Amino acid sequence: MNDTVDKLVIFLAKRDGIDKLVKTFQYVSKLVNWHTEATNPEIAQRFKKWEVASGLSRKAFRTGRFLTGFNALRRSPGSTKTFQFLSVLANAGEMVYFFFDHFLWLARIETLDPKLARRMSFISAFGESFGYVFFIISDFIAMREGVEAERKLIKAKEEGLIDKEGEDRRRQIRADRVMRMMAVAANVADLIIGIADIEPNRFCNHAVTLGISGLVSAWAGWYRNWPS
Repeated sequence: MNDTVDKLVIFLAKRDGIDKLVKTFQYVSKLVNWHTEATNPEIAQRFKKWEVASGLSRKAFRTGRFLTGFNALRRSPGSTKTFQFLSVLANAGEMVYFFFDHFLWLARIETLDPKLARRMSFISAFGESFGYVFFIISDFIAMREGVEAERKLIKAKEEGLIDKEGEDRRRQIRADRVMRMMAVAANVADLIIGIADIEPNRFCNHAVTLGISGLVSAWAGWYRNWPS
C-alpha cells in the first residue's frame, strides 16, 4: 500500500502525470455528459462544465511545452538517418501543436478574440496529427527491429551462445515493445481526436468516440509514466 502511495506521489509530481489525471477527468466527464444529456440535463450540464474546465486547465498547464520538442531532438536525435528524419518531422508537428495550443487557450478564455479559436484549433490539431503519424511510424519500425533482434537472441540461446547479458537484453527489448505499444495506442487515439478538429465527421466527432479515444490516450500515458 505504501509503495503504491509513493508511486502515486511521484507520478503526480510529473507534469505528464497531472496531465493524464486531468485528461481522465475531461473525457470521463464527456462520456457522462453524453449519457445523461437526454435523461438528466442538469447533471449533464454540470459534467459539461467539468469537461470544459479540465480541457482549459490542461492547456494552461502545458504552457511552454512546445520547447520539449527541441529538447527531444537534442537528446535523442535517432540512431539512423531514417529515425533522425522521422524524429524531426514528428517533433516539428508536436511543436506546432503545443505552440498554437497557447493561442487556442487564450482565445477560449477570451483574452484574445474568441473568433480566433476555430483557426487556432485547426492549426494546432493539424500539427498534432502530423506529428503523431510520424511518431507511430517510428514506433512500428523500432518494434520490428526489436522483434528481429529478439529472434537472433532466441536463436543464440538455442545454440547455447547466450549469456546473462543476452537475457537482460531480451527483457529490455520486451519492455521497450510494451512501452511502444502503449505509445502507439495513445498516438492513434489522439490522432482520432485531432482528425475530429481538422475534418469533422460523424464517427470521429461522436461523444463516445472522443470519450473512449481520450481515455485510451490518458491511460496509455498513465501506464508509460507510472514509476517502475
